[in-house]
Amino acid sequence: MTIIEVTVVDIRGDKVRLGINAPKEISVHRKEVYDAIRRENRAAAQVKPEDLSGIGKIAPQPKGPQKEEKKPQS
Repeated sequence: MTIIEVTVVDIRGDKVRLGINAPKEISVHRKEVYDAIRRENRAAAQVKPEDLSGIGKIAPQPKGPQKEEKKPQS
């Protein structure tokens, strides 16, 4: 079971400061930050035609170990 602890740190007028204690492997973000991360991830996952335009221009890499040309000994 994972425990996340939320503590009221300070109250000033209509502002409330919270402290969040969670394991390091759990990301904790404000909603607006989380929403921005999701938007960026979705945009990065979209394939656009211009992203694929140079795909055929990449020279294939030779397979297997390469042999060095031997120079004649003098």
